[in-house]
Amino acid sequence: MSIFNYKQRNNIILVSIILLGCFLVYALSGLFSSILGAIVLFTIFRPLFLYLVEKKRWNKALAAVLIILGSLIVIVIPFLSLSILVINKIGSLNRDSFPIQEWTLKVDAFAAAHLNQPKLAENSLQKLGGYVTELFPSIISSAVNIVLTLLGLYFLLYFMLVQMKDFEAGLLKYAPFREQHALKFATALRNSTYSNVLGQGIIAITQGTLLALGFYAAGIPDAVFWGVIGCFISFLPIVGAPTLCIPASIILFATDHAVKGVLLLAFGLLFIGNIDNLLRMMINKRIGNTHPIISVIGVFIGLPLFGILGLVFGPLLLSYFLLLLEIYETNRMAAERLERIRTGPEG
Repeated sequence: MSIFNYKQRNNIILVSIILLGCFLVYALSGLFSSILGAIVLFTIFRPLFLYLVEKKRWNKALAAVLIILGSLIVIVIPFLSLSILVINKIGSLNRDSFPIQEWTLKVDAFAAAHLNQPKLAENSLQKLGGYVTELFPSIISSAVNIVLTLLGLYFLLYFMLVQMKDFEAGLLKYAPFREQHALKFATALRNSTYSNVLGQGIIAITQGTLLALGFYAAGIPDAVFWGVIGCFISFLPIVGAPTLCIPASIILFATDHAVKGVLLLAFGLLFIGNIDNLLRMMINKRIGNTHPIISVIGVFIGLPLFGILGLVFGPLLLSYFLLLLEIYETNRMAAERLERIRTGPEG
């Protein structure tokens, strides 16, 4: 006869499952970017896949492959190309084709005379270089890592789409909360993903485009490059693309173009900044609201873990965590109500 009863055996199995699960999570930590990216793309392209399969009667495998190719063309390749553009351009900042040294001397002279900061531009450039190095580690370090991450991502995405019913049924079966709460969580997760990825992407592209146009009109060299930089930093709510107009205006003032400096500063802080607020209001009404605090804290969480992808993944993870807390609190309150109903007559 076994020395363990039924409950003890279940507890031992549960502890074993938890320990093995922790080990598997640790072992798969290198694939975390692929897993999270697959979840994001699955959430975004799920409606399109269902439309192609259920409405148009397409083959599941064909629809999944076309969605994978489409996401590569529309999302991945442009993102990697822009990132490589930024890295290459930063590497050529000290060349004659880009008058960064001349700008630095003039801005330092202007800052020393008017702001009592004789090395303002030099120190700012050093900080910018260190920040960019932290922002793009996954692209600077190795192209092989990017390829492996993408292979893992699309391998997972393919089977998540082709076997969608089994995948979603498994999530419902093993979810640690009731089915109605699981469906509520799925809806909130979808809205959070749309808000963080699609919504913020629209804002970033709009702000970057407006910034490039403003720089071009003001005569700032490499306006397209600075527009790309504006796209990336638009994911930072406190900083944002309009803040790039401040150093650009200082450069214009230092190079005796005061009128252009004033106009560019007003264009950036008043127009681009207000466009940002207007777009956020429209996006929040349609696809969900991500609080700026979540974005800020999420960026600080995501950058050390994922590099530049942390601009998206960080806020997304934090939003998912807060959603789980909300579901947990809903389950706890429901359990307390049931317990009061059960014990009420006895009390």
